[in-house]
Amino acid sequence: QVQLVESGGGSVQAGGSLRLSCTASGNTVSTYCMAWFRQDPGTQREAIAKIDPRGNTVLADSLKGRFFISGDNAKNTLTLQMNSLKPEDTAMYYCAASSCAGVGAWYGATYWGQGIQVTVSS
Repeated sequence: QVQLVESGGGSVQAGGSLRLSCTASGNTVSTYCMAWFRQDPGTQREAIAKIDPRGNTVLADSLKGRFFISGDNAKNTLTLQMNSLKPEDTAMYYCAASSCAGVGAWYGATYWGQGIQVTVSS
């Protein structure tokens, strides 16, 4: 059973930065594809950044240049660095992991963290 715990969220003013961390159980980061999702109230949860065990990444086009995803196999931690934050980045952010055949080819069960709130004020 994969366990994921997010940390690092909070409130920040527009233009600021936050770093989200996801601490995983076992050797999840080196074994599974992982991703960050976010969800606004009343909307579907959307994937914003994905990474596979080899370090290949995919990032939502709208976030390129501001958000960066990385994994640390030794610490079994997934990180999302968020810069130049905007009010529209306000959402619940979720860490997820799944088996995959490539960074964008997930299959089987998806494991989720409990989510963490990010609020960006103007």
